Amino acid sequence: MDKKSIGELRRRIKKDSCSFTKMCGCYVDDNKNKVTKIDEIFLNLEDEEFFKYIDIAKKVLSTNLGNNMLELDFPLEEEKPGGHQQFLLGLKKSALKDEGLLDTFYDMIIEKYDSLGNYLILLFHDRYDVMVKTSDNNKLDESEEVYEYIICAICPMVLSKPGLGFNKSEHKIGTLSREWMVAMPETGFLFPAFNDRSSDIHSVLMYTADSKNPHEELVTDILGCQTKKTFAQKQDILCDMVAEVTSEEEVKEIMESVNIELAQVSDSEPETYINESHIKDALEYAGISQPKAQEIGQEYISTIKSEELPLIGDIIPNKAAKAVKDNNEKILLKEEIKELNRKIAESQPDGEDIIIKVNDDKKALIRRETIDGESCLVIPISENENIKIN
Repeated sequence: MDKKSIGELRRRIKKDSCSFTKMCGCYVDDNKNKVTKIDEIFLNLEDEEFFKYIDIAKKVLSTNLGNNMLELDFPLEEEKPGGHQQFLLGLKKSALKDEGLLDTFYDMIIEKYDSLGNYLILLFHDRYDVMVKTSDNNKLDESEEVYEYIICAICPMVLSKPGLGFNKSEHKIGTLSREWMVAMPETGFLFPAFNDRSSDIHSVLMYTADSKNPHEELVTDILGCQTKKTFAQKQDILCDMVAEVTSEEEVKEIMESVNIELAQVSDSEPETYINESHIKDALEYAGISQPKAQEIGQEYISTIKSEELPLIGDIIPNKAAKAVKDNNEKILLKEEIKELNRKIAESQPDGEDIIIKVNDDKKALIRRETIDGESCLVIPISENENIKIN
């Protein structure tokens, strides 16, 4: 999936266009007990709840592909009867109306999901009547297909902050009881994927709030897919390799230098994919010896090449990219100022130290006088005339 496809789905999740048919869920405590279950016709929810749940569903559809969103493909064995893909297809086709399937899904998450606290499992079901689009992106009143999908969000439960307030039962000001609140999802998924504005049952889109530590058990044990590294994890792999050949105190400074050098390459060649030479040159620039730099470059590419190699811009921190962009803009601005000053200098007449511009009716009134022994140029002015110097 690309950002455009995700954006198309996100734009539908709002009050006037949301078409979720059903929402189900299960609240799980820290002892892995099912505390309560949810089964709601989504459009029947009160506005306050409606908007809260909409925010949760939209959060799962992040457009930060490669970091917070990973597109995963099902292995062939998972597409056979009894596989994870077949189970998800059944869950989707049931439109979340099969209580047995829902309980099996909740049980699978409760058994496999790595969480020390309370959390809420939410499932949304939707059918999207995908309209035909012309080459100029205008919609036609004709449907290409009905894209049926589910969104899963797993939200941690957090305690509200303690505070003073009005206690109605005791009719006094006192400490209010703390309540368990639903936080934004820490992980989730969209199934099936929405590729080329069409349903792709061979892929699933996984969301993770923490791109450095995604819930890999969701990928392998619940979705049945192979793990995939985020861009943030690929940044950390390089940092770990550098840490093995230098001191702990130097790692931060070296990586800052490496990231700046890579950002320079990315800024000048945005569509360039990372290779061994890029890593080697950046490490040498940061002070790593040529043999070690070459070894790390080879090892790094070998480690991540099992997946598609990323663009250079994908594996550098935003801070480095912004620093290079800002610096390059400053350099460009300085060059533009130099050129402007050169043109101004060329346009000024030679041998004249003072240039004065006045209206034509003032020219005849200008005179030279000696005032306090100094030669001065006198220009008579009236009270209502505007004066601008330089």
